[in-house]
Amino acid sequence: MIPTVIKPQSPDDVSAMVVTVGAAILSIIIVSALYLGREIFVPVALAILLSFVLAAPVRLMQRLHAPRALAVVGVVLFAFAIIFALGSVIATQLNGLAGDLPKYQVTILSKIQSVRGVAGGSSTLERAAGMLQDLGKELDKPKSVAPANPLTSGTPTPGVKPVPVEVLQPDPGALESLRSLIAPLVSPLATTGIIVIFVIFILIQREDLRNRLIRLAGSHDLQRTTAALDDAAARLSRLFLNQLMLNTGFGVLIGTGLWLIGIPSAALWGILAAVLRFVPYIGSIIAAAFPLALAVAVDPGWWMLAWTAALFFVIEPLVGQVVEPLLYGRTTGLSPVAVVVSATFWTALWGPIGLVLATPLTVCLVVLGRHVERLSFLDVMFGDRPALSPPEIFYQRMLAGDPTEAAEKAEQFLKERSLAAYYDEVAIKGMQLAQSDLDRAALDQTRLVRIRDTVVEFVEDLSDQEDGRPAGNERTLDAEAVDAVEAVAPATDRPDIPVLDAAVLAERFRGENAVLCIGGRTKLDEAGAIMLAQLCRAHGVGSRVEGPEALSTANIFRLETSGVALVCLSYIGITSPAHLRYAVRRLRRKLPQAAIMVGCWAEGVVNIDELRETAKADLFATSLREAAQIVVAMAQGQEGTAPSAAEPGLLARA
Repeated sequence: MIPTVIKPQSPDDVSAMVVTVGAAILSIIIVSALYLGREIFVPVALAILLSFVLAAPVRLMQRLHAPRALAVVGVVLFAFAIIFALGSVIATQLNGLAGDLPKYQVTILSKIQSVRGVAGGSSTLERAAGMLQDLGKELDKPKSVAPANPLTSGTPTPGVKPVPVEVLQPDPGALESLRSLIAPLVSPLATTGIIVIFVIFILIQREDLRNRLIRLAGSHDLQRTTAALDDAAARLSRLFLNQLMLNTGFGVLIGTGLWLIGIPSAALWGILAAVLRFVPYIGSIIAAAFPLALAVAVDPGWWMLAWTAALFFVIEPLVGQVVEPLLYGRTTGLSPVAVVVSATFWTALWGPIGLVLATPLTVCLVVLGRHVERLSFLDVMFGDRPALSPPEIFYQRMLAGDPTEAAEKAEQFLKERSLAAYYDEVAIKGMQLAQSDLDRAALDQTRLVRIRDTVVEFVEDLSDQEDGRPAGNERTLDAEAVDAVEAVAPATDRPDIPVLDAAVLAERFRGENAVLCIGGRTKLDEAGAIMLAQLCRAHGVGSRVEGPEALSTANIFRLETSGVALVCLSYIGITSPAHLRYAVRRLRRKLPQAAIMVGCWAEGVVNIDELRETAKADLFATSLREAAQIVVAMAQGQEGTAPSAAEPGLLARA
């Protein structure tokens, strides 16, 4: 038996494992505390959210020169007076609705009978009708007498008449009656009192709480912490206040519409619609279900049901798709998945109140994650910003061998920007991420080949794209290239590079292989060369691509060079000056009449001046856009397009 060798873990692996386990334990503790302490945390959460809503009215009162304490107390008392008034309306409406429910039984039964007649009979409808009849009998049944003594129950003895037994409770005293009256009100009043106290405390001590949070977050970076808190407070206050105003208007419209239609307890359903609209996606559906069911029970016909459904189907899209984007944007900052997950999570913890508070609480967590580095995972998990940047998506799709999705993203980009801009800002940056992985030996040769092959397919998918700017932009890439070339010195002091006549130069670029793009060292460099060749073809200049193996001593003499007017060496990563110098020297010997351009697409090259000086190339470009402009200008026959190496800033202002 071969003994199993267990590889010892490094200190970094052990540290990462400890951090992961600690985070998991801390999460379990926090969730358990939120569930077990919901009697305390629910009022605190409500107080914090109310403080965000009431902060704006308090600031308005202070601008009118009202003292801070008076402004806070006045605004809070006014807000809770409105809340209590709404609660009174809800209680009144519910009592009235409960008293009228037995009257709707006949209407429901008649509709079930009519639907059953049209449908030709249905066991489900028959069961529903029977259930309603049984329910009506139970509601109309008088109260039964008290049950007999269990000791006398069973088989009755012949000739013995059972003796009824009745248990009478003593008359409660005044204190007991008062206790039974107050007991149901103690918990709601205590919760309301806690909320009022917390709201007043938060609003009065706003600056002190801000300073304490700054101290906890880190007083060493006051500028960043202050900006984060100000942004979070302003954003949340504006968001919640706008949501409250919008949902209140929605509830008023729904309540008024239902009242005009004739739905009983219209005010109740309007308030319910305003509250439930804080629940995204399904809140309005839940709010519509009750009036729709009541319309079926009240109206002997079907018109009331149709008008009620039309009211919700018109008002909700109008508010959600027109008014809401104009008021505070198209999104709350949460992804759709985060909304569903947060609603499920908070409902499981805190019940129905958690469902209403789910979106506001999650918005608070996302804002916190955007400004606190250690909590940035909250923004990644729940925020609506893309989890991966466009370059990261491009690189990931190339790794996965999926050019189709990358092409779809590119087409969206190309609706507003040029093809050269996409290659420079997205594709090349994605290849730079691949180069970073290659430098740390995270990419093997198989994956490099896959990336190169996927880039070939991706470029082929974009072969019908032009490199001009989209409609609405005045200048094209060709026009910019002409302006840039006119600013370049037309002469050269290199005796081995002739100054070509414009007509001769343009003639050389008419061939199918006018531009030869060669990858400098790796398959990633070849991918950059493929993109440059596609840009050349987009401007009507023939081009072809060779891999880095073409630069070897054995292969360069077999290189096909007929019709080549310009050779471009492509480098994604930072190359050494020696490698670049020898590559240019070999190409110079092979193609003495062609111009040589070095394209270094690496970002943050510190030795760019050294590379320019030692390369001894005719042209030097640091972006695909710049290289494409050079090719366009040369193909158009601009004079002096082979400047000396002393002119390294070619097209710098482009």
